[in-house]
Amino acid sequence: MNKKKLSGSTSIVYSTDPLFKSESEESEPLNTLIAAEQRLLILVDHKHRGGKTVTLVTGFIGQKTDLENLSKNLRNYCGTGGSAKDNTAIIQGDQRDKVLQWLLKNGYAKSKKK
Repeated sequence: MNKKKLSGSTSIVYSTDPLFKSESEESEPLNTLIAAEQRLLILVDHKHRGGKTVTLVTGFIGQKTDLENLSKNLRNYCGTGGSAKDNTAIIQGDQRDKVLQWLLKNGYAKSKKK
């Protein structure tokens, strides 16, 4: 079978549980917290990335599109690549100081680096 056809499907075929919801039925958080209420934590990580260092911005609460916009703005400010996955913005390299500076300048007052 072609893997592309299976990428959107789940392995569960049928469930008798009346409270069961598949992953595709679960919705994202409806509202994104405003910048002043977000508690973002800035970390540096190099595990599971082939020894390459990345900066992680964790703790984002909101919709996936808002996280992608935040990640895009951080990448543009730092001049590096990255992505957004699992409520975490990933920025290539050790960019903790730049990321914290951008977050504080844009209203994320409860942000801190670790």
